[in-house]
Amino acid sequence: MSSAKATTITGGRGLLLRRGLRLEYATLGWNLIGLGVLATAALGSGSPALAGFGLDSLIEVFASLVVVWQLKGVHKAREDRAMRLIGAAFAALAAYLLLQLVLVFFTGVRPATSGLGILWTALTSVVMLGLAWGKIRTGHALGNPVLRAEGKVTLVDAYLAGAVLAGLVLNALLGWWWADLLAGAVIIYYAVREARHAFRHSP
Repeated sequence: MSSAKATTITGGRGLLLRRGLRLEYATLGWNLIGLGVLATAALGSGSPALAGFGLDSLIEVFASLVVVWQLKGVHKAREDRAMRLIGAAFAALAAYLLLQLVLVFFTGVRPATSGLGILWTALTSVVMLGLAWGKIRTGHALGNPVLRAEGKVTLVDAYLAGAVLAGLVLNALLGWWWADLLAGAVIIYYAVREARHAFRHSP
């Protein structure tokens, strides 16, 4: 391989790494702001779904920090450890959502309407979808399974935002408090599947 071609490949990889880092920084910023917004909305409405989504934002912050750590020192040992951490994040998300569904079902908690919650989850669903696909595409281009896996964490975050949004809207319009329980069950399945995939990838 000529030195010019090698330089071009190296430069292209550097651009992809910087794009991956920018995507992670954007995710971190959005979720850190979201923690305050969701805490306010959850306290105001007594919504366990919004409180749970706040925890999901914490998990997403953790996953993004793992990927930033991995992208700044890409090598096999760090990649394997990062995949295990991403798998643990998926497992924690699934476990919390399961606990959330059980508590809501058996305690009979019925949240009030939250306009702030509806607005934030709607925006988050759109923003996270864009960030997720950007990470997945960039991860494929880099051949980086950690960035791809974390992109799927962000995709779950987008789906969860949509599920919480649907539950809030249906509760506000029709009083269907149980709607987000059904959506949450689907997300639990997806999170468990991705956790298993991440753990299988790591030794």
